[in-house]
Amino acid sequence: MTKIFALGATGYIGSDALYEIAHAHPEYEITCLVRNSDKGAQVASQYPKIKLVYGDLDSAELITGESAKADIVCNWANADHVAASNAIAQGLLTHSSINPAYWIHTSGTGILLFSDLQRKVFGEASAHVYNDWDGIGEVTSLPDTAPHRNVDKIVLATGAGDNAAKVKTAIVCSPTIYGPGRGPGNQRSHQVPELARTTLERGQGVKVGKGETYWTSVHVHDLSRVYLSLVEAAAAGGAPATWGAEGYYFAENGDIVWGAVSELVATSAAKQGFIKDDTVVSVGPEEADTFTTWGSALWGANSRARAVRARKLFGWEPRAKTLEEEVEETVRVEAQKLGLVKGHAKVAAGEA
Repeated sequence: MTKIFALGATGYIGSDALYEIAHAHPEYEITCLVRNSDKGAQVASQYPKIKLVYGDLDSAELITGESAKADIVCNWANADHVAASNAIAQGLLTHSSINPAYWIHTSGTGILLFSDLQRKVFGEASAHVYNDWDGIGEVTSLPDTAPHRNVDKIVLATGAGDNAAKVKTAIVCSPTIYGPGRGPGNQRSHQVPELARTTLERGQGVKVGKGETYWTSVHVHDLSRVYLSLVEAAAAGGAPATWGAEGYYFAENGDIVWGAVSELVATSAAKQGFIKDDTVVSVGPEEADTFTTWGSALWGANSRARAVRARKLFGWEPRAKTLEEEVEETVRVEAQKLGLVKGHAKVAAGEA
């Protein structure tokens, strides 16, 4: 029986990946790390057969112990948590080459922002596009100053050299993720909802600098199918996935330009009557950071990638809605949270 230990199961990425995996394979024995009874109740309400262990990402002894017992560890939690990653590695390295363990780690294409961040260039386009197939060497040897790189290195080292026969590692590097999640816990993504919230609160759209920055995007449901393919491969002995030095997977449905997304958000907000018009104004990186954490980078620095590996090995293709198709609902949901959507009673009373 395949045993999975999951971290981050109530987060946006993890809860949807858990939904995909648990529904596809109810026979898997899954154990989830949760912080408290409230988080545990969220998981138990949807998956009563899943085992819960209580702790956080600093619970090193617990994480090491559960990793040692698992066939597969899925880390959907904080991509920058060094202690948790070291604890996972310690547990997985107790496995043998006869019964190797698999580690599926979540990173993010924020790692590709390093060049713009170092040069302090925001709102400008970049032609550089990374890929995870013939460009794999570049992707797995980025500068140590790149975001997420420190933990990526821990994962890569755990599955390298003499350890490669005992621990098979894969890193899923997610871009701008959009769409509603399906699992317990957080079902809200970040970049587009935060842009929508900012637009609604300010009454006008915003873009960083010229707004010419590129990112790559993927629907959370499509991202979860990459995790499912990796878990299924691990459960079957590894094939057809690649692991270790070449076990690095982007997931994407093409590029977006943040200035264009800002225009779509503002147009939708105006069309739905939440703001007066669809004006989009340019802001500097410092001001963008006051709207949301890392706003200057998330909306103003370049992160472009191509998911060649998942397409070649798994036949994976995105099939959910595009980011553009999700904008209207994203704006409506954020407006509702801000109290801008009139309830049925007010509409019936003519107050809307």
